[in-house]
Amino acid sequence: MTRQRPQDHPASYYAATANDATRYPLMKGEVSADVCIVGGGFSGLSTAIFLADRGARVVLLEAHRIGWGASGRNGGQVQGGLQGDARLAAQLGERGKRLIAEVWYRGHDIIEERIKRFAIECDYKRGYLEAAAKPAHAEAQKLWLDDFVRDHPDHQWRVMSKHQVADALGTDVYDGGLFDGRSSHCHPLNLCLGEARGAASLGVQIFEQSPVLEIQHGAKPVVVTAGGRVTASQVVLAGNAYHHLEQRKLSGLLFPAGTYVVTTEPLPEATARRINALDAGVSDSRLVLDYYRMTADHRLLFGGLCNYSNREPVSIAGSLKPKLARIWPELANVRIDHEWGGKIGIVISRVPLIGRTASNVFYLQGYSGHGVNVTHLASEIVSNAMDGRSERLEMFERMGQYRVPVGQWLGNQMLALGMAYYKLKDMM
Repeated sequence: MTRQRPQDHPASYYAATANDATRYPLMKGEVSADVCIVGGGFSGLSTAIFLADRGARVVLLEAHRIGWGASGRNGGQVQGGLQGDARLAAQLGERGKRLIAEVWYRGHDIIEERIKRFAIECDYKRGYLEAAAKPAHAEAQKLWLDDFVRDHPDHQWRVMSKHQVADALGTDVYDGGLFDGRSSHCHPLNLCLGEARGAASLGVQIFEQSPVLEIQHGAKPVVVTAGGRVTASQVVLAGNAYHHLEQRKLSGLLFPAGTYVVTTEPLPEATARRINALDAGVSDSRLVLDYYRMTADHRLLFGGLCNYSNREPVSIAGSLKPKLARIWPELANVRIDHEWGGKIGIVISRVPLIGRTASNVFYLQGYSGHGVNVTHLASEIVSNAMDGRSERLEMFERMGQYRVPVGQWLGNQMLALGMAYYKLKDMM
């Protein structure tokens, strides 16, 4: 098992293989800026790059380390689309459908441009497979693709039969699947650290270990930390599951859910090819799903156990390894070298929360498991709105979101109870 150093990234495979050890200073004293961004994950860093490219003076405050939260701990899947797309289309009609079609791979475009521009080494590879957990799911996938093709004539999806999926994944537990050649997977912490380098090269002032205590509203809001204050014309809240600011406007909308990951010891190259011949990111088709992929050094990275009640598993490896062995019995005795978990932000509607708490305070959060792609898309929507191009942001603001009028703990238990129903359906 990896060990965590004080005030460092949580122990994980990603932390153990990070390729940038840059540390940014603590926030001290008085600083002025055009924009102050709260949160040093994908949402905050991507927004910072967009704004710095337009000449803004940007200060970014991170409570821990860059990529400390979900941006640096997730499964590395970069899937197309956004969660809650059906609800978005239902509420916004044709405008919503056009928005979904236009932005489906926009996050991928932004990420790939940044990787090239800033020479980011993050093991980025195209290819994603959704494996059908049941025959009914395989039929539903085909119907979904027929509908998807009408709005995406240049798509790179294809239906895979049960036999083709078995050949691709070295297991016969699935009943077919859908392969997307445009979606991808990567080492998310190295991508995040690379974007931080890129932002800093554009003049963004980044401060770590600088949690925000409050925001004092006004024509020029003041963002207060223990060590100093940032006065800015505009503020962006990009903390997702880990921030608790602006609760009067945002409470009851987003709930943190635990998700957990392991990586095995390095596997023989032949084994790695056999259990993921496409070298793709993979997830199954259940609502409460498992996901996995191969790392650059031939480890199997396997995740799941999404936990809405926030009860931590006694043993992450002990809980996930039987799931892994059910798919590949020959890996039952494989050694687990890394195990970790973290929080993602869940919205009941699954539609991301993108909007304003005041005319000069913006927020983006609640990606419900599609964060790597959608953070980058949302950052463009917010940065455009800050420049006066707010049509897309206003579409998200018009979404009727569910607000749970109870405390977060009770809200999480209610959400867990609802998800237990879907888990039962998955097993039937």
